[in-house]
Amino acid sequence: MPQDVYVSITGLQVRRVWHIPSFWLIAMKSMVQARNAPGNISADARKINGVHHTLSVWTNKDAMRAYLTMGPHLEAMRLLPSIATGKVVGYFAQEAPDWSEVHAIWRDHGRNV
Repeated sequence: MPQDVYVSITGLQVRRVWHIPSFWLIAMKSMVQARNAPGNISADARKINGVHHTLSVWTNKDAMRAYLTMGPHLEAMRLLPSIATGKVVGYFAQEAPDWSEVHAIWRDHGRNV
């Protein structure tokens, strides 16, 4: 990627086992939304050390913020406090981090949501 992109990393842990179906339903809807959002370069998810991570890369921060404030992701943000805990981190970079770096970046630099 020749110019800076905006990288967003989320890590969530489901509060209770019975929250898992709701979590996965909204997570899948949010991922579809992200992948189709204007300005999205890539979006993927993985579970690392018991944490459900997303890694998305955007052309700019405004594109990512537009995605955050509508549709399934807005619903996810409203539902989050009752079903999960977690942290998010966003930053500008020349390229996306490798998945082997995601958990450490999130752990060391994330802010609670």
